[in-house]
Parts: sequence; structure tokens; C-alpha cells
Amino acid sequence: MSSPLRTPSGDAFAEFAILVIRLAGHLTLEGDRLAQPSGQTSARWQVLAAARHATMSVADAARALGLARQGVQRIADLLEADGLLAYRQNPAHQRAKLMTLTPKGEAALTEITARQAVWANQLGAEMGEERLRQATALITEIVTLVGERRSSS
Repeated sequence: MSSPLRTPSGDAFAEFAILVIRLAGHLTLEGDRLAQPSGQTSARWQVLAAARHATMSVADAARALGLARQGVQRIADLLEADGLLAYRQNPAHQRAKLMTLTPKGEAALTEITARQAVWANQLGAEMGEERLRQATALITEIVTLVGERRSSS
């Protein structure tokens, strides 16, 4: 059986997807660079930020971040062992404890966020707010479309 040929719009989407994957890799490396002075990584930063953003369980954070629950659990446990995160009882679910930042975790996240603001401001100025908002709208639309197709199959 021969493979179907891609259409021009299919080619455009494939090129877009490859670039988004490359961008994700670059952003992870930059995130590691921004988090490193605080003794953190991009992955640890994401979990700290999720815990600051809202009271949530590990499973909630994994869904919000688009990551596997087991990976987020491993990182959250390491953050707890390092005194950056604490678990507390969840009134809605006996086994799924809620994550909360400790003062040490809050301090680390504040440092990282300050470094990230300088970096984001520089890139934002180079790219322009309007272009970035248009790109954000397009990527949001694609994330929604891909998510809908994944959940319907």
C-alpha cells in the first residue's frame, strides 16, 4: 500500500509542527538556563509555577502542563524533599494531596520569574506584541483542534 501524498496545506502544517517541536526544545534549554542559578530545571520550574498558580493536585498539574502524571509526581516529590513544596490534605480526594509552595519554593520561583521577565521583555520587544499575539492565537487554535481530534479518536 502506498502512502498518501500530503497536500500543500498538509506540508505547511508538517513544517509548522516541526518548527514548534524545535522551538519547544529551545525554550526548554532557555528555561534550564534561567532556572539554573536558583538550583532548578525547566521541569522543576513548571511544577513550582503550577503550585503557585492554583491549589491543585499532581494530577491536576500534569493535565494543565500536558505532562504525564508520573513524571510530575516524581518532580513534585523531589521538590518536597528539597523543601520547596509541601503536600496538604485535599478535602475533595483523600489520596490526591494538594501541592503548596513553601517559603523556600516561593523564593526560588520569584528569582526565576524575575530572570524570565528580563528575557521575555527582550524577546517581546524584538518580535513585537501584535505579531506575538497573532502567533499565540494560531497556536491556541491548533492546540484546541489537535486536542479535540485526540479525544474523539
